[in-house]
Amino acid sequence: MFKKLFGKNDAPKEDKVVAPVSGKVVPLSEVPDPTFSEKMMGDGVAIIPSEGTVVAPVDGTILQVFPTKHAVGIESKSGVEYLIHIGLETVSLNGEGFEAHVGQGDKVSAGDPLITVDLNVVSEKASSTITPIVVTNDVSNMESFVDQEATHGETVVLNVTK
Repeated sequence: MFKKLFGKNDAPKEDKVVAPVSGKVVPLSEVPDPTFSEKMMGDGVAIIPSEGTVVAPVDGTILQVFPTKHAVGIESKSGVEYLIHIGLETVSLNGEGFEAHVGQGDKVSAGDPLITVDLNVVSEKASSTITPIVVTNDVSNMESFVDQEATHGETVVLNVTK
Protein backbone atom coordinates (compact mmCIF):
# COMPACT_ATOMS: atom_id res chain seq x y z
CA MET A 1 0.00 0.00 0.00
CA PHE A 2 2.78 2.46 0.94
CA LYS A 3 4.55 1.91 -2.38
CA LYS A 4 1.28 2.26 -4.25
CA LEU A 5 0.46 5.58 -2.56
CA PHE A 6 3.89 7.16 -2.54
CA GLY A 7 6.04 5.22 -4.96
CA LYS A 8 9.12 3.44 -3.70
CA ASN A 9 11.41 6.46 -4.29
CA ASP A 10 9.34 8.82 -2.12
CA ALA A 11 10.23 7.17 1.18
CA PRO A 12 12.63 9.23 3.34
CA LYS A 13 16.31 8.62 2.57
CA GLU A 14 19.10 9.03 5.11
CA ASP A 15 22.76 9.90 4.61
CA LYS A 16 25.34 9.00 7.21
CA VAL A 17 27.87 11.73 6.48
CA VAL A 18 31.48 10.92 7.38
CA ALA A 19 34.10 13.54 8.14
CA PRO A 20 35.72 14.83 4.95
CA VAL A 21 38.79 15.86 6.97
CA SER A 22 40.37 14.59 10.18
CA GLY A 23 40.23 16.95 13.14
CA LYS A 24 37.97 18.44 15.80
CA VAL A 25 34.27 18.67 14.90
CA VAL A 26 32.63 21.92 16.03
CA PRO A 27 29.21 23.56 15.50
CA LEU A 28 28.88 25.97 12.57
CA SER A 29 28.27 28.73 15.13
CA GLU A 30 32.01 28.54 15.95
CA VAL A 31 33.09 29.37 12.37
CA PRO A 32 34.52 32.94 12.39
CA ASP A 33 32.57 33.94 9.28
CA PRO A 34 28.88 34.97 9.39
CA THR A 35 28.15 33.28 6.05
CA PHE A 36 28.66 29.96 7.82
CA SER A 37 28.06 30.74 11.50
CA GLU A 38 24.66 32.30 10.73
CA LYS A 39 23.84 29.40 8.38
CA MET A 40 23.26 31.64 5.35
CA MET A 41 24.37 28.84 3.02
CA GLY A 42 22.77 26.05 5.05
CA ASP A 43 23.21 23.97 8.19
CA GLY A 44 25.94 21.48 8.99
CA VAL A 45 29.15 21.25 11.02
CA ALA A 46 32.74 22.43 10.72
CA ILE A 47 36.03 20.67 11.34
CA ILE A 48 39.31 22.19 12.48
CA PRO A 49 41.59 20.01 10.34
CA SER A 50 44.62 18.17 11.67
CA GLU A 51 45.79 17.04 8.21
CA GLY A 52 45.33 18.08 4.59
CA THR A 53 43.49 15.15 3.02
CA VAL A 54 39.89 15.94 2.03
CA VAL A 55 37.69 12.95 1.16
CA ALA A 56 34.12 12.40 0.00
CA PRO A 57 31.71 12.47 2.95
CA VAL A 58 29.07 10.40 1.10
CA ASP A 59 28.61 8.24 -1.98
CA GLY A 60 27.55 10.54 -4.79
CA THR A 61 28.41 12.75 -7.74
CA ILE A 62 30.70 15.78 -7.79
CA LEU A 63 28.58 18.81 -8.68
CA GLN A 64 31.46 21.28 -8.77
CA VAL A 65 35.11 21.72 -7.91
CA PHE A 66 35.68 25.45 -7.65
CA PRO A 67 38.43 26.69 -10.03
CA THR A 68 40.45 27.76 -6.97
CA LYS A 69 40.05 24.21 -5.57
CA HIS A 70 39.10 25.56 -2.12
CA ALA A 71 35.57 24.10 -2.21
CA VAL A 72 33.74 21.07 -3.56
CA GLY A 73 30.02 20.45 -4.09
CA ILE A 74 28.73 16.88 -3.99
CA GLU A 75 25.25 15.39 -4.35
CA SER A 76 24.60 12.18 -2.44
CA LYS A 77 22.68 9.28 -3.94
CA SER A 78 19.69 10.37 -1.83
CA GLY A 79 19.70 13.83 -3.47
CA VAL A 80 21.21 15.86 -0.62
CA GLU A 81 23.71 18.50 -1.74
CA TYR A 82 26.80 19.17 0.37
CA LEU A 83 29.39 21.93 0.18
CA ILE A 84 32.85 21.34 1.66
CA HIS A 85 34.57 24.71 2.02
CA ILE A 86 38.25 24.30 2.91
CA GLY A 87 39.39 27.16 5.12
CA LEU A 88 38.19 30.76 5.19
CA GLU A 89 39.26 33.47 2.73
CA THR A 90 40.93 30.68 0.72
CA VAL A 91 39.44 31.76 -2.62
CA SER A 92 42.09 34.50 -2.69
CA LEU A 93 44.84 31.85 -2.79
CA ASN A 94 43.81 31.10 -6.41
CA GLY A 95 44.49 27.39 -5.94
CA GLU A 96 47.87 27.77 -4.22
CA GLY A 97 48.27 24.90 -1.77
CA PHE A 98 45.37 22.89 -3.23
CA GLU A 99 45.42 19.84 -5.53
CA ALA A 100 42.12 18.46 -6.88
CA HIS A 101 41.73 14.72 -7.49
CA VAL A 102 38.17 14.86 -8.92
CA GLY A 103 36.19 16.89 -11.40
CA GLN A 104 32.57 17.78 -12.10
CA GLY A 105 30.45 14.71 -12.84
CA ASP A 106 32.80 12.21 -11.20
CA LYS A 107 31.15 9.46 -9.17
CA VAL A 108 32.72 9.01 -5.73
CA SER A 109 32.34 6.75 -2.71
CA ALA A 110 32.61 7.96 0.87
CA GLY A 111 36.31 8.13 1.72
CA ASP A 112 37.55 8.71 -1.85
CA PRO A 113 40.17 11.51 -2.05
CA LEU A 114 38.78 14.83 -3.35
CA ILE A 115 41.41 17.47 -2.59
CA THR A 116 44.84 17.58 -0.99
CA VAL A 117 45.54 20.84 0.81
CA ASP A 118 48.78 22.19 2.27
CA LEU A 119 47.54 23.38 5.66
CA ASN A 120 50.76 25.36 6.19
CA VAL A 121 50.00 27.50 3.13
CA VAL A 122 46.38 28.00 4.25
CA SER A 123 47.49 28.84 7.82
CA GLU A 124 49.96 31.44 6.56
CA LYS A 125 47.91 33.06 3.79
CA ALA A 126 44.21 32.65 4.69
CA SER A 127 42.22 33.64 7.77
CA SER A 128 41.54 30.08 9.00
CA THR A 129 41.87 26.39 8.14
CA ILE A 130 38.42 25.58 9.60
CA THR A 131 36.41 23.55 7.10
CA PRO A 132 32.59 23.86 7.06
CA ILE A 133 30.47 21.01 5.68
CA VAL A 134 27.09 22.47 4.77
CA VAL A 135 23.85 21.02 3.41
CA THR A 136 22.80 23.45 0.66
CA ASN A 137 19.33 22.11 -0.22
CA ASP A 138 16.19 21.34 1.78
CA VAL A 139 16.16 18.30 4.04
CA SER A 140 13.58 17.06 6.52
CA ASN A 141 15.95 16.31 9.41
CA MET A 142 19.59 16.73 10.39
CA GLU A 143 21.46 15.44 13.41
CA SER A 144 25.03 16.63 14.02
CA PHE A 145 27.78 15.08 16.13
CA VAL A 146 30.11 17.81 17.39
CA ASP A 147 32.77 18.06 20.12
CA GLN A 148 34.55 14.94 18.91
CA GLU A 149 37.79 14.11 17.15
CA ALA A 150 37.01 12.78 13.68
CA THR A 151 38.95 10.61 11.26
CA HIS A 152 38.34 11.43 7.59
CA GLY A 153 36.27 8.81 5.79
CA GLU A 154 35.33 7.04 9.04
CA THR A 155 33.71 9.18 11.75
CA VAL A 156 30.02 10.04 11.23
CA VAL A 157 29.52 13.80 11.73
CA LEU A 158 25.94 14.19 10.39
CA ASN A 159 22.83 12.10 9.85
CA VAL A 160 20.72 13.79 7.18
CA THR A 161 17.23 12.75 6.06
CA LYS A 162 15.96 13.99 2.68
